Amino acid sequence: MAKKRASKAKTAGDDNDDSGFFRRLMADARPLRQEPRATTPLRSTVRARSRRQDEREVLRESLTDVGPDAEIGSGEGLRFQRPVISRRTFRKLARGRFSVQAELDLHGMTAADAGIALREFVNECCLRGYRCVRIVHGKGLGSGTRGPVLKRKVDATLRTWDQVLAFVSARQVDGGTGAVYVLLDTRVRGQ
Repeated sequence: MAKKRASKAKTAGDDNDDSGFFRRLMADARPLRQEPRATTPLRSTVRARSRRQDEREVLRESLTDVGPDAEIGSGEGLRFQRPVISRRTFRKLARGRFSVQAELDLHGMTAADAGIALREFVNECCLRGYRCVRIVHGKGLGSGTRGPVLKRKVDATLRTWDQVLAFVSARQVDGGTGAVYVLLDTRVRGQ
């Protein structure tokens, strides 16, 4: 009988403690709706249809001049936007206000390998319907007198693809001038 009284006293006491009070207050609470987020970085799994042709094209691109911005320094920011992108949207991209849905890190790759990885990554992101991605190219501090090789390669390559609506160097917390946010046109498929 003493056990029954002790258990009754314990349950009556639970309603008076803070946790019981909190549970009663939160009884009708509902979770907030959240946008789905990518939980893991995207790893490129798409294989090129004609790998040899892609490798030859990447080699050809790497041997040609990269254009008017060939003298990009390691600390200089990259900026590009197509006329269809408003200044407001571009500012939003530059401030990191778009949710980054996937990331590609090109550190340690040769220019040719980086070109292939970049092409596969952008194509896969477009197929998945991703709107904003981040590409880490590095600042080129280890490139010596050649300057930032991958940074120039990313700049020149992204400008030529129809899927790329805009890109800008990332905020300092996301890599600064060693990375870019890229805004993609998900209606354009494949490169």
